Amino acid sequence: MSVLAVKDLHVSVETEQGTKSILNGVDLTIDQGEIHAIMGPNGSGKSTLAYTIAGHPKYHVESGSVTLDGEEVLDMSIDERARAGLFLAMQYPVEIPGVKVADFLRTAKTALSGEAPALRPWIKEVNASMKALRMEKSFSDRNVNEGFSGGEKKRNEILQLELLKPRFAILDETDSGLDVDALKIVSEGVNRAHESTGLGLLLITHYTRILRYIKPDFVHVFVDGRIAEQGGPELADRLENEGYDRFLTDTSVA
Repeated sequence: MSVLAVKDLHVSVETEQGTKSILNGVDLTIDQGEIHAIMGPNGSGKSTLAYTIAGHPKYHVESGSVTLDGEEVLDMSIDERARAGLFLAMQYPVEIPGVKVADFLRTAKTALSGEAPALRPWIKEVNASMKALRMEKSFSDRNVNEGFSGGEKKRNEILQLELLKPRFAILDETDSGLDVDALKIVSEGVNRAHESTGLGLLLITHYTRILRYIKPDFVHVFVDGRIAEQGGPELADRLENEGYDRFLTDTSVA
């Protein structure tokens, strides 16, 4: 069984005011097949954790480690992390003008597997995933995320998740900007990917509404760059009722 482990992770970022510490000793272990939810107030470092694992150059690791089956992820390039089985669904997916969705997906699949997928089975698989996500076939001929609505961008992220089949996926506020119908469709896609491949999931969210559709095994409260409390699904319900006030102090990031 694969394991993604974050140990005593400290991360900083350069700002106009100088170096700012964002993560202050994060410890988190996700076994393959598990669903973990990270909840917390704005500015608590949730997205920094996601982008650090993915390899964003903006974030500087001061100390600690991120390992995948014992191998140090922080020593890998971004593409090596993807080939190792890590996937990030971004909160704000970027536009790629001039690159069609169909070409992007097949190129990504080829890069991960080392060879191009057989065309007919691949097209059949793409069309089936798009249909399940309520996406028109014409969608594949559009440029990646160019002119997409918020819901279309998030569905496109989950389309990639279903087709690329990572071992671990980090979903950074995938629920933000989605109406109820789009949230259900996206959540169904995440659940299909989880059930079909047994991937490990890390859901980053402010709210419990996505957790009504994607049931977490563990919930972690993220405050001031570290995990302040963790528990089962019932912890999310408590946060919904009480908020984060009991975790915050005058010096916490709000």
